[in-house]
Amino acid sequence: MAKFESVEDYLNSLEGPKQETLRAVMRAIETHFPEAEFKLAWNVPQVQIQGKYVFGMSAAKNHLSLAPWSEAVMADFAPRLAGYETTKGLIRIPVDWDVDQQLIADMISARMTELGI
Repeated sequence: MAKFESVEDYLNSLEGPKQETLRAVMRAIETHFPEAEFKLAWNVPQVQIQGKYVFGMSAAKNHLSLAPWSEAVMADFAPRLAGYETTKGLIRIPVDWDVDQQLIADMISARMTELGI
């Protein structure tokens, strides 16, 4: 796997639908959380608010992954995630996902509450 220098470098490496969907996810986050910073960590885009990681995203061969960095948040949101493939820590979404802005905002808000920010 290539080592990326920036979030933009990572996004530019992706095929059209993957790049477009992750950019749409990032725009949704910026809309709800203008204080959010996008950083490259673990060689994938991460969202920091007040210096704490609250959300991550990445592209795989056949899907995209979204991660609130919290098993508790994943468990709390299980009913809303019923239509998605999930693990204890992430949601797998289609590469051409119609971005659910409210779901993302609610998960980040829950993570922020968990972190006390």
